[in-house]
Amino acid sequence: MGRIKEAQSYQHLKEEIGDALESVPGIGGSLRRAAKSFKDAIAAAVLPGALVNELGFKYIGYVDGHNVPQLVRALEEAKKVEDGPVIVHALTTKGKGFPNPEKNYYAYHATGPFDPETGLPYKSGKASAPTYTSVFGDTMCELMETDGRIVALTAAMPDGTGVDKVLEKFPERSFDVGIAEQHAVTFCAGMACEGVKPVAAIYSTFLQRAFDQVIHDICLQDLDVTIAMDRAGIVGADGPTHHGLLDIAYLRGYPNIVLMAPKDEAEMRDMILTAIEHPGPAALRYPRGNGVGVDISAKPKKLEVGKGEVLREGKNAAIVAYGSMVMPALGAAERLASRGIQATVVNARFAKPLDNKLLERLAEEHDLIVTVEEAYLAGGFGSAVIEHLEEAGLLEEVSVIRMGVPDEIVSHGDPKALLAGYGLDADGIAREVADGLSEVQRKIKGTKRLRIVG
Repeated sequence: MGRIKEAQSYQHLKEEIGDALESVPGIGGSLRRAAKSFKDAIAAAVLPGALVNELGFKYIGYVDGHNVPQLVRALEEAKKVEDGPVIVHALTTKGKGFPNPEKNYYAYHATGPFDPETGLPYKSGKASAPTYTSVFGDTMCELMETDGRIVALTAAMPDGTGVDKVLEKFPERSFDVGIAEQHAVTFCAGMACEGVKPVAAIYSTFLQRAFDQVIHDICLQDLDVTIAMDRAGIVGADGPTHHGLLDIAYLRGYPNIVLMAPKDEAEMRDMILTAIEHPGPAALRYPRGNGVGVDISAKPKKLEVGKGEVLREGKNAAIVAYGSMVMPALGAAERLASRGIQATVVNARFAKPLDNKLLERLAEEHDLIVTVEEAYLAGGFGSAVIEHLEEAGLLEEVSVIRMGVPDEIVSHGDPKALLAGYGLDADGIAREVADGLSEVQRKIKGTKRLRIVG
């Protein structure tokens, strides 16, 4: 049947028969419509492409996607169709010919180096901490045990977001909607309207596809929806299409939404609960890879929305870090201390709302504030800090340096190397703080002007 459907002669014959029927005087149009209805009824029963045809597409299939000559022949036939779009329906098996991925395609979706003989990954040493993704999945299962209103969603990435654990444990309260982020977000909005507490786990870079739905379907109605953005920041191996560098900038402008990012995996558990319990839109971002190795045995607790955390006090400069940049900021403070420079380190926790009182205190007590984020600088966390200081009339009182990713496409590469290249590691942050203080100290005593870098 596939060979019949893929033949260009079939398409021509169908049109010729239709034209002949329509040429019958008086009843030609009715005959053609009746013939089409009969043909469609038969097609709907036996052909997989019937629905596609109804949508105005030409359909060629099924084609064995592992049969190269057959696939090439189908594509050649598709090229000959001149009166509309064509769908070539090829069936494939992920990992075809290699037993391991055929049995467990999740495990081989984005695999690292492995032994082709055994299919087992090469040992790279035991991870010292669980991944943020696994912490998310485990925490969701824990919270769903006690709150039957919570549901989990993902868009074709159950293993990549940790929702696979939830699907296994709560199949009736978890959904994989396929590669349809827009639908996932609107689906969440609909459930929230009925008192459900949906949590959508979506890669940061893929949430961009649902830009309109987040604002129109969730934020404008102030609905109780949580968005968990996995792989926020620089992801490395997946390259430019997967770096999650825009979410702070495009979500920060939405009304009603709360934005947060954890410094470690324990705080992430707290933020998942905080976002779910918040009675409106909330989103948290977290990086790909392993946590920092802190104890996560305690039950999640709610955080005060919009409240930052001072981790270290110093008199010379203040480093205000967001999310994954908190630990490098602490490392930078240690390096600075060895040089006689005392730096305050703040875990911002929230990009919206900001801890405005804390920021104002930092501006009044320090000559320099350095903001650090693993995201594009344009419209990001540092921009939010500057906006508030300007509104508070404090920009003449303190110099500000923003650290983040500049306005350029970030290439494929090792995440640590890429971050170091942008100065987003302990050494880079320490260097920027020291240089910034040197410039401040060179200014005439009693005069301070805004210095914005990036």
